[in-house]
Amino acid sequence: MLQIKIAPSILAGDFAAAGAMVKKLEENGADYVHCDVMDGNFVPPITFGAQMVKAIRPHTALPLDCHLMVLHPETHIADFAAAGADMISVHCEACDAVKLFREIKERGVKAAAVINPETPVEKAFPAAEEADMILLMSVHPGWGGQKFIPETLAKIEALRDYCVKIGRAELDIEVDGGITEQNVGEVVNAGANVIVAGSAVFKSADMRATIERLRRA
Repeated sequence: MLQIKIAPSILAGDFAAAGAMVKKLEENGADYVHCDVMDGNFVPPITFGAQMVKAIRPHTALPLDCHLMVLHPETHIADFAAAGADMISVHCEACDAVKLFREIKERGVKAAAVINPETPVEKAFPAAEEADMILLMSVHPGWGGQKFIPETLAKIEALRDYCVKIGRAELDIEVDGGITEQNVGEVVNAGANVIVAGSAVFKSADMRATIERLRRA
């Protein structure tokens, strides 16, 4: 059985206290720190870059899961690897993800591919053969607080079936966007095992309890 991992997105947290924020995630049982990097081009908003990853790295031992919502991600791999990223996720809509995996892995970092809600799941199949993880967006990237897109469930199922078919049944499938305690069970039952949750975790009155409920769905 796949291990369920919770990756709270710091996009929903307090940037003014970033070090304390990631330390709190670790203390309350998170498995990853999800870092949503936006460049104002691939998606309209701008969030932060490798400098933020470098700043929070000393404050937590948790893996830093860096999701690059950027054009030309190949120009940023070296900076994020040097900053302390443990996983770098690149969008299939922005690059040839499989081609970039070699550079990412040569720097000692795990590599993942991402697809947006409007992208057919088959677009991720070639990457699934070499990736350390595949990330499916369940909202349109750029803003937190959106509602989960139900059609994502069928894409999760199709991707998991493909992973089984090619002998990679244990590949991590991450889902990002609109996941709450109310719908996380459906997401996990469809075949996902890495759950990105921003608002659900950071707006919770009891962060530890929320993370545990998400994990046990």
